[in-house]
Amino acid sequence: MYIYKKDSTMKKTFFLLVFLLTLLACKENPKQETTTDTLVQNTPQKIATAHGLEQWNNVTQMKFTFNVDRGENHYERSWIWNPKTKNITLITAEDTLTYNQNTMDSIALKTDVNFINDKFWLLAPLNLAWDEGFTFDEKDSVTAPISKKNVKQLTITYGDEGGYTPGDAYDFFYNNNLQIEEWIFRKGNDSLPTMVTTWEDYKDFNGIKIATKHQNPEGTFSLYFTNIEVEKK
Repeated sequence: MYIYKKDSTMKKTFFLLVFLLTLLACKENPKQETTTDTLVQNTPQKIATAHGLEQWNNVTQMKFTFNVDRGENHYERSWIWNPKTKNITLITAEDTLTYNQNTMDSIALKTDVNFINDKFWLLAPLNLAWDEGFTFDEKDSVTAPISKKNVKQLTITYGDEGGYTPGDAYDFFYNNNLQIEEWIFRKGNDSLPTMVTTWEDYKDFNGIKIATKHQNPEGTFSLYFTNIEVEKK
């Protein structure tokens, strides 16, 4: 077992469906402006690098729409994010809200919980380098829960303090190219999965590699991203 650290939390509910989604956790940290020395990288850092970590210092703005489909129910919200200034704009069918993460009131704080959730789904591989406060374990050969392919596994477990949901665990299943193909979320480090989804439809956005679609094994749940734009200086 290795000791590492975490920096982000996320949680919010959208009916029963988004309740499950927002059991995922992360917490913002200025470390997001940094990259990692490739000579001393551990496996979480290597995965982050494979997904574009070294391009992050040049990112000035990111736009994306977070979508969830379950049955006939559809939910979406759009974000404009300036990681260097920490200015964030939320756009929904009902409203538009702009705030800065350095000076949040109670309304902005509730909105930021949603942003952290959506951003974690979008950039979880990079959070393996950004986050603090977790331990991790590795397995060189396991069977992926959905595809049943032979892959590698990285399990991260967050500490019992800090964030909205301390103690949660994530099993990342990745290939020889360090690309994540599936994951399991386990609330409170439970032995049974809380949620299992694919990581698919990867696209390259100015050097940031993003899985734009996630589905459960039954195909009844789909979380996906549209309108992704990455601007760099």
